[in-house]
Amino acid sequence: MADVRMDDDLFDSIVFAEERFRDEGYREGFKRGTRRGLQDGRRHGAIHGARLSCEMSFYYGFATTWKCVLRNNVDGKSRKRVKALDALLGLIQSCSLDNPQSQKLQDDMEKLRAKFRQVCSMLSVPADFKDYISVAEGTSF
Repeated sequence: MADVRMDDDLFDSIVFAEERFRDEGYREGFKRGTRRGLQDGRRHGAIHGARLSCEMSFYYGFATTWKCVLRNNVDGKSRKRVKALDALLGLIQSCSLDNPQSQKLQDDMEKLRAKFRQVCSMLSVPADFKDYISVAEGTSF
């Protein structure tokens, strides 16, 4: 009887080898895919976070610089421009960056972009953020 059982075990191992290898391959592939997905997700998040941060930093620098340029002007137009610049700075400072997937952050960025376009219109300067970035990318120190 021991010989029959040994033959059955050998036969079962041959018959179920494909299933066993498929299961092992699935588990190994799942581990690798999970690890790769996390790496790709982190890289994607870092790139988009950097872009968002770059955009917000640009708006902040833009508004601060224009406030310095306009600070000695006391006419009505300059006061309106400074008020709009203050509103832009207020929007930047009120943005919550705790949760990058929040709808509030997306809404805040849309408001910020709209305010930036409004300020640019008041200052008679181009409002395309990409134009400013492309100039900065060509700069080397």
